[in-house]
Amino acid sequence: MQRDELSAWLRLTLTSGVGPGTARRLLVAFGLPQQIFLQPEDALAALATPSQVKALCAVPPSLAALEEATWQWLHAPAPEEGDPEGEPPVRRIVTLGDAAYPPALLTIEDPPLLLHLTGAARWLDGDGPRFWPMERCVAIVGSRNPTAQGAENARQFGRALRGAGLCIVSGLALGIDAAAHEGALEAGRGPGGGEAAHPSTIAVVGTGLDRVYPARHRTLAHRIARQGVVVSEYPQGTPPLAGNFPRRNRLIAALSQGTLVVEAALASGSLVTARLASEQGREVFAIPGSIHAPQSRGCHALIRQGAKLVESAQDVLEELRLPASAAARATEGQAAHGNEDEGSGSGGDAGRDSIDTGPHAGVLSALGFDPTGLDALGARTGMDASRLQVALLELELDGHVARLPGGLFQRMARG
Repeated sequence: MQRDELSAWLRLTLTSGVGPGTARRLLVAFGLPQQIFLQPEDALAALATPSQVKALCAVPPSLAALEEATWQWLHAPAPEEGDPEGEPPVRRIVTLGDAAYPPALLTIEDPPLLLHLTGAARWLDGDGPRFWPMERCVAIVGSRNPTAQGAENARQFGRALRGAGLCIVSGLALGIDAAAHEGALEAGRGPGGGEAAHPSTIAVVGTGLDRVYPARHRTLAHRIARQGVVVSEYPQGTPPLAGNFPRRNRLIAALSQGTLVVEAALASGSLVTARLASEQGREVFAIPGSIHAPQSRGCHALIRQGAKLVESAQDVLEELRLPASAAARATEGQAAHGNEDEGSGSGGDAGRDSIDTGPHAGVLSALGFDPTGLDALGARTGMDASRLQVALLELELDGHVARLPGGLFQRMARG
């Protein structure tokens, strides 16, 4: 992209009062933004209000600074940190007028005029982005404050679905989003470790790409940029404003064939993503959980509204009508994970069987899979608090129990 073309697109995005709808009408009528700004006022007035015409005829005062910052970002060297086995990331901007613009986004009411991208060079090469086939992408979203089991479920589904050849789309947020990205990265580039047809994972963020939010995900963001793609509709310098994150959810939903909600409270933004996915004609999936866990209530509400209840990655693949070979790879990936856990003592099927018949079998059985307090567990087992604490600590160290806020404990299902 030439600098004058970039400047014109940035000017259009900065023009006060000109939203996506008006911008699209102007682009259809006059072509590229450079042509829009050459039009006389009477030509603009046929498509815009008087206040919009006035704004279009004035250069935004912040344009020069944004143009310089964006140009410098595009041409800055890639950061050194990240996955050493991945590819050095490159940076691109795709405009609404580019042939490489994601077709799936053209179907939503307000597609972004610009997409800022950073990712592996083979996805963002000189011929334009090649990672947009919606039919091979699945979004995984959920609570920023998940239970330990919820985070583990997100990681396992991310890894298994990636192992079946899918790309995992999420929002780089705390909790479920991060776990899903991590699972996809763990699965590697493609089925069987071979060359992938799609990136491992796509992170759609709510800030400019010159910053990472939350800051603790800086390393994760750079790993994604080396194996997948990070996407933002927001210009350089955009801080983590609260209103940006619900808006970016429409892009997560639109870029995916289906959206899986792992855990979500009733007021969760993940339910917004699921609603948008449904409105866009995409599939919606939800993992059920404990009736006592607030993080499960949103998923249960979705299931009551018609979302597909899923218990395994294969459920997702079958609903999306993907080839049987993909479902088989997902099953094999989950089985391999279980074998790894068995060998390391971290919780495969055989590991769970051995602990169930061990000295703490009664505690684990009484605990069940709902978050449970010490008093309730003592009443179920008849054990005093000190003995229970010892048993729970050993189970926690073995990876079979997670300690939750509020003095609660939860059994972990892994593998």
